[in-house]
Amino acid sequence: MVKVMLIEDDTTMHYLLNTLLTLEGYEVQNSTGSGDILRIMQHNDPDLIMVDVHLRVDGGVEVNGFELLRAIRSDPALKDKKVIMSSGIDFRLKSVEEGADGFLLKPYMPDELIKMIKDLVG
Repeated sequence: MVKVMLIEDDTTMHYLLNTLLTLEGYEVQNSTGSGDILRIMQHNDPDLIMVDVHLRVDGGVEVNGFELLRAIRSDPALKDKKVIMSSGIDFRLKSVEEGADGFLLKPYMPDELIKMIKDLVG
């Protein structure tokens, strides 16, 4: 079973994605962006990681999703993981330049997400 890790701080979006992916047969791993995200990823070993570009963590501190993407790409245990970035702002080009495997502009249709995941990891 394909494991997808969601790194999304918007609770509504997180719930919708979790529900959609579970119904599509994916094992969903969750992270709100708080704590040691890289350690959590290494421990859970997801096949694909979905990262929101703008994350708010404990205390309202903003985490830049591109910094997280760079950390994933520089980590030996995670560097080859497939990563999809998403945002309400079109960061498609920047996402590709930073090493993402895909980008989805919010709001997107569920079919777009499922197609991208299938293209990347099956």
